[in-house]
Amino acid sequence: MLPTLAIAAAIVCATVLVHYEILRRVSLALPRLPVHRPLRILVVIAAVLLAHLLDVLLYAAAFAAMHDHAGLGRLEGALGGGFSDFVYFSLTSYTTLGIGDLWPTGPMRLLTGIAALNGLVLIGWSASFTYLEMEELWGRQRK
Repeated sequence: MLPTLAIAAAIVCATVLVHYEILRRVSLALPRLPVHRPLRILVVIAAVLLAHLLDVLLYAAAFAAMHDHAGLGRLEGALGGGFSDFVYFSLTSYTTLGIGDLWPTGPMRLLTGIAALNGLVLIGWSASFTYLEMEELWGRQRK
Protein backbone atom coordinates (compact mmCIF):
# COMPACT_ATOMS: atom_id res chain seq x y z
CA MET A 1 0.00 0.00 0.00
CA LEU A 2 2.87 2.40 0.73
CA PRO A 3 4.19 2.36 -2.87
CA THR A 4 0.69 3.11 -4.14
CA LEU A 5 0.33 6.04 -1.74
CA ALA A 6 3.71 7.38 -2.89
CA ILE A 7 2.63 7.10 -6.53
CA ALA A 8 -0.66 8.79 -5.71
CA ALA A 9 1.02 11.65 -3.86
CA ALA A 10 3.41 12.23 -6.75
CA ILE A 11 0.58 12.29 -9.31
CA VAL A 12 -1.61 14.57 -7.20
CA CYS A 13 1.31 17.01 -6.91
CA ALA A 14 2.00 16.76 -10.64
CA THR A 15 -1.64 17.35 -11.61
CA VAL A 16 -1.93 20.37 -9.30
CA LEU A 17 1.24 21.84 -10.81
CA VAL A 18 0.01 21.16 -14.36
CA HIS A 19 -3.26 22.90 -13.56
CA TYR A 20 -1.60 25.81 -11.82
CA GLU A 21 0.83 26.47 -14.65
CA ILE A 22 -1.72 26.21 -17.45
CA LEU A 23 -4.32 28.36 -15.68
CA ARG A 24 -1.69 30.93 -14.64
CA ARG A 25 -0.31 31.24 -18.16
CA VAL A 26 -3.78 31.57 -19.69
CA SER A 27 -4.75 34.18 -17.13
CA LEU A 28 -1.65 36.23 -17.98
CA ALA A 29 -2.06 35.82 -21.74
CA LEU A 30 -5.80 36.58 -22.02
CA PRO A 31 -5.62 40.37 -21.76
CA ARG A 32 -3.01 40.48 -24.53
CA LEU A 33 -4.74 38.14 -26.97
CA PRO A 34 -5.52 39.81 -30.30
CA VAL A 35 -8.96 38.16 -30.57
CA HIS A 36 -12.49 39.39 -30.09
CA ARG A 37 -13.34 39.29 -26.38
CA PRO A 38 -16.03 36.58 -26.54
CA LEU A 39 -13.55 34.28 -28.29
CA ARG A 40 -11.28 34.50 -25.27
CA ILE A 41 -13.59 32.18 -23.39
CA LEU A 42 -12.84 29.53 -26.03
CA VAL A 43 -9.17 29.91 -25.14
CA VAL A 44 -10.04 29.42 -21.46
CA ILE A 45 -12.08 26.29 -22.19
CA ALA A 46 -9.36 24.88 -24.47
CA ALA A 47 -6.72 25.47 -21.78
CA VAL A 48 -8.88 23.86 -19.10
CA LEU A 49 -9.51 20.82 -21.29
CA LEU A 50 -5.81 20.56 -22.08
CA ALA A 51 -4.97 20.62 -18.37
CA HIS A 52 -7.49 17.86 -17.65
CA LEU A 53 -6.29 15.73 -20.54
CA LEU A 54 -2.71 16.00 -19.32
CA ASP A 55 -3.90 14.98 -15.84
CA VAL A 56 -5.72 11.98 -17.29
CA LEU A 57 -2.58 10.98 -19.21
CA LEU A 58 -0.50 11.14 -16.02
CA TYR A 59 -2.91 8.76 -14.31
CA ALA A 60 -3.03 6.53 -17.38
CA ALA A 61 0.76 6.25 -17.35
CA ALA A 62 0.67 5.32 -13.67
CA PHE A 63 -2.03 2.70 -14.22
CA ALA A 64 -0.06 1.24 -17.13
CA ALA A 65 3.16 1.16 -15.09
CA MET A 66 1.40 -0.47 -12.12
CA HIS A 67 -0.45 -3.04 -14.23
CA ASP A 68 0.92 -6.47 -13.40
CA HIS A 69 4.07 -4.97 -11.91
CA ALA A 70 5.52 -5.70 -8.46
CA GLY A 71 2.17 -6.69 -6.97
CA LEU A 72 0.69 -3.21 -7.52
CA GLY A 73 -2.51 -4.54 -9.04
CA ARG A 74 -4.06 -5.09 -12.41
CA LEU A 75 -6.67 -3.64 -14.66
CA GLU A 76 -9.29 -6.28 -15.42
CA GLY A 77 -12.27 -6.47 -17.75
CA ALA A 78 -12.79 -5.75 -21.43
CA LEU A 79 -9.16 -4.89 -22.20
CA GLY A 80 -8.21 -4.28 -25.81
CA GLY A 81 -4.52 -4.63 -25.13
CA GLY A 82 -3.13 -1.14 -25.59
CA PHE A 83 -2.34 2.07 -23.76
CA SER A 84 -5.76 3.39 -24.82
CA ASP A 85 -7.30 1.03 -22.23
CA PHE A 86 -5.43 2.86 -19.49
CA VAL A 87 -6.36 6.27 -20.91
CA TYR A 88 -10.03 5.24 -21.08
CA PHE A 89 -9.96 3.84 -17.53
CA SER A 90 -8.14 6.94 -16.28
CA LEU A 91 -10.68 9.23 -17.95
CA THR A 92 -13.68 7.39 -16.54
CA SER A 93 -12.09 7.32 -13.08
CA TYR A 94 -10.89 10.95 -13.08
CA THR A 95 -14.32 12.22 -14.10
CA THR A 96 -16.05 9.78 -11.71
CA LEU A 97 -18.05 8.38 -14.62
CA GLY A 98 -16.95 4.84 -13.71
CA ILE A 99 -18.64 2.85 -16.46
CA GLY A 100 -17.56 -0.50 -15.02
CA ASP A 101 -16.32 -2.41 -18.06
CA LEU A 102 -12.78 -2.08 -16.66
CA TRP A 103 -11.90 -2.32 -12.98
CA PRO A 104 -8.76 -2.25 -10.85
CA THR A 105 -7.59 -4.99 -8.52
CA GLY A 106 -5.14 -4.92 -5.65
CA PRO A 107 -3.43 -1.69 -4.60
CA MET A 108 -4.38 -0.07 -7.92
CA ARG A 109 -7.86 0.37 -6.42
CA LEU A 110 -6.48 2.96 -4.01
CA LEU A 111 -4.97 4.99 -6.83
CA THR A 112 -8.30 4.82 -8.67
CA GLY A 113 -10.14 6.35 -5.72
CA ILE A 114 -7.54 9.07 -5.34
CA ALA A 115 -7.76 9.79 -9.09
CA ALA A 116 -11.52 10.34 -8.72
CA LEU A 117 -11.08 12.63 -5.72
CA ASN A 118 -8.28 14.53 -7.45
CA GLY A 119 -10.41 14.88 -10.58
CA LEU A 120 -13.33 16.31 -8.60
CA VAL A 121 -11.10 18.90 -6.95
CA LEU A 122 -9.42 19.93 -10.21
CA ILE A 123 -12.71 20.05 -12.12
CA GLY A 124 -14.05 22.35 -9.39
CA TRP A 125 -10.96 24.53 -9.66
CA SER A 126 -11.40 24.71 -13.44
CA ALA A 127 -15.05 25.67 -13.09
CA SER A 128 -14.13 28.42 -10.64
CA PHE A 129 -11.38 29.71 -12.92
CA THR A 130 -13.70 29.70 -15.92
CA TYR A 131 -16.35 31.60 -13.96
CA LEU A 132 -13.84 34.23 -12.82
CA GLU A 133 -12.55 34.74 -16.35
CA MET A 134 -16.10 35.06 -17.67
CA GLU A 135 -16.96 37.53 -14.91
CA GLU A 136 -13.89 39.56 -15.89
CA LEU A 137 -14.91 39.47 -19.55
CA TRP A 138 -18.50 40.46 -18.79
CA GLY A 139 -17.30 43.24 -16.46
CA ARG A 140 -15.19 44.72 -19.25
CA GLN A 141 -18.08 44.52 -21.71
CA ARG A 142 -20.41 46.41 -19.37
CA LYS A 143 -17.99 49.34 -19.05
